[in-house]
Amino acid sequence: MKTNKEAIAALIDALDEQFPNAYCELEYSKDYELAIAVMLSAQTTDAKVNSVTRILFKKYPNLLAFSEANFLNIEEIIRPLGLSKAKAKNIIGIATKLINDYDGKLPSDKEELQKLPGIGNKSAGVIRAEVFKIPDLPVDTHILRIAQRLNLANENDTPLEVENKLKKLIPEDRWIKSHHQIIHFGRYFCTAKKPNCENCKIRAFCKESRVGN
Repeated sequence: MKTNKEAIAALIDALDEQFPNAYCELEYSKDYELAIAVMLSAQTTDAKVNSVTRILFKKYPNLLAFSEANFLNIEEIIRPLGLSKAKAKNIIGIATKLINDYDGKLPSDKEELQKLPGIGNKSAGVIRAEVFKIPDLPVDTHILRIAQRLNLANENDTPLEVENKLKKLIPEDRWIKSHHQIIHFGRYFCTAKKPNCENCKIRAFCKESRVGN
């Protein structure tokens, strides 16, 4: 019987071979820009977010500009991402709160990050790992799907439950790297609709493999 530890070991080996240099694909040049980009990425793709933030960050070059921005102007720019009203409100809210409560600096504490509008546990984990290099393993839809396919999580597990399970299986010094690698694996190889099962080296551990193990 295959164990979770065996599945994780096989997954790590496969990821190191296929995606040794995986990284965060959201584009940003300032810490707070990542927070905004992560918030905007809800229910859309990083590629779409980047296409919007290239315009957004040029038009509003600092926190003060965002805090004083016209709501409708921001909403128009980010409309292609969906949920534009809520996200526009969050952008202005993030900028305002950072200026008023954090002296314009992004906090590194996870609880403090979650006080920013639109930033939940997953987003806070992404920010901590990417900006501050604090070990974390936030779970997005790709990681959730891979964990379930490899029987590392149950179908009804929440993202936070999956995060806690993976953190017990994956060494802490690999959390950030594994986070990026599993996202790439799910985004470009083990996709939701057409996973590349035939060329997958860990299909023996997958309950949804579409070829013989």
